[in-house]
Amino acid sequence: MHLYLTRVAFTHSCDPHVNMADVEVAKSLSGLLSGIAQMVYYNKSEITEELLKNELYPEMPQEEFKVLFEKMKGLIKSIATADMDHAQLEAFLTAQTKRHGGSGLSAEQATALSRFWKSQRVRVRESLLAQHRWEPTLRGLSWRVDLQTGDRYGNADHRGPVALMELELGRAGQDSEFLCLEVDETKVDQVLKKMADIQESIDRIVHRT
Repeated sequence: MHLYLTRVAFTHSCDPHVNMADVEVAKSLSGLLSGIAQMVYYNKSEITEELLKNELYPEMPQEEFKVLFEKMKGLIKSIATADMDHAQLEAFLTAQTKRHGGSGLSAEQATALSRFWKSQRVRVRESLLAQHRWEPTLRGLSWRVDLQTGDRYGNADHRGPVALMELELGRAGQDSEFLCLEVDETKVDQVLKKMADIQESIDRIVHRT
């Protein structure tokens, strides 16, 4: 089975100073990061750890590849969870390269991670948001205000304006469902108060961070 992985293009044919072994190392690292992203974030069930090992590092001992795989997977997770911008990423990778022992990063690994995140940040973030989104989600809302002359039993005491709302709800890959609500002035006030409370909580979190 041939594995297609997105790799970073390296121009080297005209540069006599480029070490071909370094180019192959960079390509393998790029392919490994791409494969991990496909496994973890893009739901590509056909991509497995074993497949990555056989395609990218066929001569590396299994235990050594396992350590490399878990390290790269953990670093991607840390970067993605924090949604690091360029400055944060560079500081993070610099700190990792200064660590001693097997837990540290080589310069080649740091470069590969930087290139990977630059090209995949938006897509990974969208995948994380989709994985943690509640369903069904609100796809749309329409409303109008009607003036009632009484309730359905003819009681005139219930006359007054009411808001009629139609919520469009849906799950990923499925058609929308519609929910109709009738809300009087008191209920509208209660909803607005709740929304104000939500906005206040969001503002506190934003200002704190």
